[in-house]
Amino acid sequence: MIDKLSWVVAYPELLLLAMACVITLVDLFVKSPQRGGTYFLTLLTLGAVAVLHAVYAGAGQTIMGFGGMVVSDPMGHWLKCFAAVAVMVTLVYGRGYGAERGLLRGGEWFSLSLFALLGMFVMISGHNFLVIYMGLELLTLSSYALVALKRDDGTATEAGMKYFVLGALASGFLLYGLSMMYGATGSLDVAEVVKSVAAGTEHRQVLIFGLVFIVAGLAFKLGVVPFHMWVPDVYHGAPTSITLMIGGAPKLAAFAIVIRLLVEGLLPLAVDWQQMLAVLAVVSLLVGNLAAIAQTNLKRMLAFSTIAQMGFMLLGLVAGVVGGNGNNMANAYSATMFYVITYVLTTLGTFGVILLLSRQGFESEDISDLAGLNQRSPLYAAVMAVCMFSLAGVPPMVGFYAKLSVLQALIASSQAFYIGLAVFAVMMSLIGAFYYLRLVKVMYFDAPTQTAGIEAGMDVRAVLSLNGALVLGLGILPGGLMAICAHAIAVLLG
Repeated sequence: MIDKLSWVVAYPELLLLAMACVITLVDLFVKSPQRGGTYFLTLLTLGAVAVLHAVYAGAGQTIMGFGGMVVSDPMGHWLKCFAAVAVMVTLVYGRGYGAERGLLRGGEWFSLSLFALLGMFVMISGHNFLVIYMGLELLTLSSYALVALKRDDGTATEAGMKYFVLGALASGFLLYGLSMMYGATGSLDVAEVVKSVAAGTEHRQVLIFGLVFIVAGLAFKLGVVPFHMWVPDVYHGAPTSITLMIGGAPKLAAFAIVIRLLVEGLLPLAVDWQQMLAVLAVVSLLVGNLAAIAQTNLKRMLAFSTIAQMGFMLLGLVAGVVGGNGNNMANAYSATMFYVITYVLTTLGTFGVILLLSRQGFESEDISDLAGLNQRSPLYAAVMAVCMFSLAGVPPMVGFYAKLSVLQALIASSQAFYIGLAVFAVMMSLIGAFYYLRLVKVMYFDAPTQTAGIEAGMDVRAVLSLNGALVLGLGILPGGLMAICAHAIAVLLG
């Protein structure tokens, strides 16, 4: 029997599910090509869900529901709050773009986005292997449909097919790894698995074998090397508004399942999975930054940038347990959480400008399309420049403090290996600064190739300006967000 407390834990998810169904039905009666009614109802739903999660997170309680299969804790609620806001901002930025390209002929974009967000929520709250996997599948199936939503576009359809095939393979890896864990421990519950692994009663060879497949599946969802093949093709082939949907909020959910599976479920095996993550981080930083330099397509450049950024994020997870000592876990994991949140914030602003520059019959996809942007619109050029400086790690942007917090976690270990990783990360960041600053140079010093005016609704201008201000403001005053992350991880670790 499900107790009342379980329903309290799931209230935000139930609200989101109910409203997703209602919005799907209401959209049948919306005739506007801009889907005005559907749009505003969706934003209202996302706003309500975000506020609800913020209230839950402020309570600071950890509650188990549905027989321990679902957990309600500050980390989960803050990640879900930020994910809901990220999806809301994505819809604001992408509505005009979608209307011009026939993506709003029906309400599928809004409905699929809400179901994808529901999948993220289930992933973030899951405390059972099957629950986490169900959330992952809901997110990925919705994402496959979103990528191929522009049915008459061969490039988008091809990207959707590649995403589907490779995603199915990665899901198989993850599911096989989870099944090996079940075979070794006899449980699907995260709390029971960690007890069994710590007791040492299971077959270690089976556990390590399963761990390899779990890390491979997680690496695909994060888009790190060598499981990165889908990222450039999907980022490039999907409509830009869908690219933002894939490259933004899902990164928060991916971070959450890494924490749930590896930290909460398999912490006694930290020495093993940290070595795997260290290798993934190093090759992702190397391949991502070097490949991004050679790109002329803006979306492909940002795709390889994402690979490098996720590699940098993994470094924070690598520094949690040092020599069997977990004293650095709170510092390392809170730095990683801060990093992924600020990365999503910066990504939203970057793609927001790209969407704004795109217009009917023209995709602002090449780096040369940003030439002379400062002469056309100093405001939008400034927002893009702030985001590029942040991704490059230039102070006082928030990206600098995100990178600094991860590097501090590595150096705090006082181990030569981790200090070496920090030095390598700094060198890769210097290489990455080239292609970020190249965009700033193109915007401010190259002659404009486009003369058409940049038109945007009041909602887009307001949100984009706020987005850029937050990237700068959180860099000047990062303490509040850092405190939220530190408290959330402290509660998680008990």
